Amino acid sequence: MLFKRTGRAGKAAHELPDTRGIIIFPSVEEALKGERTLKKEGHECKLVAPPPGLRQGCDLALEVQLIEQTALARALEGKVAYLGIYPLKGAAELLQIVKVVFFPQDVMVKAGNMKLVFAQNTGIIVNISGGGCPDVPYLYAQLVGRKLDEVERPRHKGFTLCALMLDRAWEEALAIWKGGRPT
Repeated sequence: MLFKRTGRAGKAAHELPDTRGIIIFPSVEEALKGERTLKKEGHECKLVAPPPGLRQGCDLALEVQLIEQTALARALEGKVAYLGIYPLKGAAELLQIVKVVFFPQDVMVKAGNMKLVFAQNTGIIVNISGGGCPDVPYLYAQLVGRKLDEVERPRHKGFTLCALMLDRAWEEALAIWKGGRPT
């Protein structure tokens, strides 16, 4: 490699208006594979729900910096099927996958259609819900009543999109409980 990625282009792009883009995939599996592939190549990306006007294949897309469009396409070529890379204009706001709600004693972290509620003072998971996938009851039995930092990652225990979304909620919940703030 002749040039080392410094990340300066991506940082500068964050300061410019309308430099965000979105990669649309034909399936959830391809979106997840795309995220892994791009992160492995050193690109910044974030799983998001695409705005209704851009939905074509599935409920997940990747938010990226358009300044890297050529490099992103090259990284995905032959490895991951995608439908296109599109610019995001002001009206096409992304729907964030992870949302956090603070209650007096508990915190609810919602990722996609899955919700994880934990006690703020102890970090004990008090409830999980949502999804409708066949592994949700199993995940419930494995997680509820245990501390956030003592459970195995939900994505290692489950096998569906619900398990993946619960894993995203768990990551955020763990960061909040350990003194971080929502990402």
